[in-house]
Amino acid sequence: MTINVINPATKAVYKSIPETTEAELNSIVETAKEAFEIWRSKSDEERTQAMLNIADEIEACAAELAQIVVSEQGKPLAIAQIEVGGAAGWTRYNASLSLETEVIEDSAERYVEIQRLPVGVVASITPWNWPLMIAVWHIMPALKAGCSVVVKPASTTPINTIKLAEIINKHTIPNLVQVVVGGGRAIGEPLVQHPDVKKLVFTGSTPVGKHLAKIAAGDLKKVTLELGGNDAGIVLQNADIKKIAEKIYMTSFINMGQTCACLKRLYVHRSKYDELAKALADIAAAQVVGNGMDAGVTFGPVQNEKQFNSVKAMIDEAKASGAEVIEPTLPEGLNGYFIAPTLVKNPQHQISVVCEEQFGPVLPIIPFDDVKEVMSHAIHKEFALGGSVWGEPCEELDWVVSQLDSGTVWVNNHAEVLPHIPFGGNKDSGLGVEFGQEGLLEYTVRKVVNRAK
Repeated sequence: MTINVINPATKAVYKSIPETTEAELNSIVETAKEAFEIWRSKSDEERTQAMLNIADEIEACAAELAQIVVSEQGKPLAIAQIEVGGAAGWTRYNASLSLETEVIEDSAERYVEIQRLPVGVVASITPWNWPLMIAVWHIMPALKAGCSVVVKPASTTPINTIKLAEIINKHTIPNLVQVVVGGGRAIGEPLVQHPDVKKLVFTGSTPVGKHLAKIAAGDLKKVTLELGGNDAGIVLQNADIKKIAEKIYMTSFINMGQTCACLKRLYVHRSKYDELAKALADIAAAQVVGNGMDAGVTFGPVQNEKQFNSVKAMIDEAKASGAEVIEPTLPEGLNGYFIAPTLVKNPQHQISVVCEEQFGPVLPIIPFDDVKEVMSHAIHKEFALGGSVWGEPCEELDWVVSQLDSGTVWVNNHAEVLPHIPFGGNKDSGLGVEFGQEGLLEYTVRKVVNRAK
């Protein structure tokens, strides 16, 4: 069977690729296990140099990779170029990390140290929103730790991951990173169930993450999950709207709102509500919506039909509930999954655009009078990936920081992730952590050596 990869800006078939069979999957995991035994024996210096060579090759192929990302994911070329640059940068950062032995005790009685060993074959399952970047987030710390990887990209965006694996294997060893293509039940679940897979790293929705974690628990695989979020931002009474409006827009609508850690619910003090809503509406109206490969386009389509329908249904529900929906007019002639950057003013708290993760280009803006009262709405019952507070330094700002329970709390920013800063969610938003030294350790097992003297 083949999978048709659709260009979301045109709804035309971009590429057709064969689906991986279960027999092929078993062979791939076997060769990944063999590659692991070779790769783990390489010195840290050898792995470092190979990863630096990979980063160089990503940069050399930047134009091709960016074009692939636009064609299968839909984002504007400028954002795809940022994604490719980030992939190279994240690779270089992971190359710089090391797994040094940690001495716990060196006394007259004993010498105790902690060693870190690679976990083995890693199963990586990646989503369609940042397909190249998130594959790099999963793969590079695994390689640095000494693991091999079998990656299953989203069926809607597999082409860039196939190209990435070719680049990696060219500079390392054959079959170190392999790609399987297919649906979650057909390929994803058998991959996670495979007894020779020792770790799962998954980025995607909370329901799917929980399901895969149950499968992985069957033989006690290590698990890292980066799941859904419904991030709240709180704009205080002392906020300077001229200073923060552009950043709030960008962190809400980056990648057409299709980012786990986007700002997805905006609570604004009533004294600043109209000013900020107008500023955001003006920025949204100025966007150039269209095919990401066309010159001047700043806002692309939603990636797939299912997500397009989901976001449109949320917007329609908001209209029916009486909320004011500010929806810029789309240019004529577009044939893809386009939704203009949309604002929903004064929505009811119980409608889906507020209480559920939209994962698309729509932002509810909710006024409040008392920050202590609004915290009961801002703190989500299920999700706790990110949160933010916007305003000038004051006790109230510090109080909001202390109350937000998300994995990351930003102040006068949102959605910023960096390779050296640990990132992960609380509650139903995730398990484990990515990035930095803590993220690297997720791909290892601990070995304590206790020597009596």
